[in-house]
Amino acid sequence: MTSTELAREPLLRRIMRRVSRLMGPRGVFLEGFLEHPVMVGSIIPSSRFTITKMLAPVNWDECKVFVEYGPGVGTFCRPVLSRLARDGLLIVIDTNPLFIDYLRATISDSRFSAVLGSAADVESIVRAHGHDHADYVLSGLPFSTLPDGVGPAIASATHRVLRPGGAFLVYQFTAKARDFMAKHFTRIDSGFELLNVLPCFLYWGWKDTPADE
Repeated sequence: MTSTELAREPLLRRIMRRVSRLMGPRGVFLEGFLEHPVMVGSIIPSSRFTITKMLAPVNWDECKVFVEYGPGVGTFCRPVLSRLARDGLLIVIDTNPLFIDYLRATISDSRFSAVLGSAADVESIVRAHGHDHADYVLSGLPFSTLPDGVGPAIASATHRVLRPGGAFLVYQFTAKARDFMAKHFTRIDSGFELLNVLPCFLYWGWKDTPADE
C-alpha cells in the first residue's frame, strides 16, 4: 500500500489493520469478519473440540480430495492436512482475498491449494485441479445469511461434486443449514458442540451410493 493510499484509508480501517498485525492469525480472522460479516459469520475461529468432532466421521484412508469452504485463517486446514494421505489434496475456497493471501503465505504444504472464488463453483474448481469428484466437503459458511440463491446453489453444487459415499460436513450457529442440506442429502447425521464460541450445530450429509438408491 502506497503512502497516498494509506492516507485515504479511513481511520477505523487503519486501526483494524494495526490491531490485526498485533493479534496474529486471530487478528486476521477478526479483520476478515469486520470486512465481510455476512460471509464469515463469526469473529472467533472454531474451537479444537469442534474441529475434532467435525472431522471424526471422515474415513481418511479413502480420502484423496478434501474441500473446505470459508477456511478463514486455516483453523481446520492444519488438522485436515495432519490427517490427509501423502498423495491427498486439500482445496480451500474463499471469496475474501485477505484470507486467501494469508493462507498462501503461511501454509507451504504441497497438498494444499487456496482458491479465491465462490463455493458455488466447486465443480469447476475441483476439475481444474485434475479431479472429477471430492470425497468430503467442509463448510462453516453462514447459509442463513448468504445472499438470496447462494446457499441453495452451494448445497446443490456440493452434492453433485461429491462421490457416492462422500459427505458434506457443516458447522453452523443455527439449525437452518440442515434445511439447505435436506433437499439433496437423505441421510444427515447431527451433533452439537457446546465448547465453541458460539456453541454450534454439526451436520454430516452423506451422498447415497448406488446400493442405497
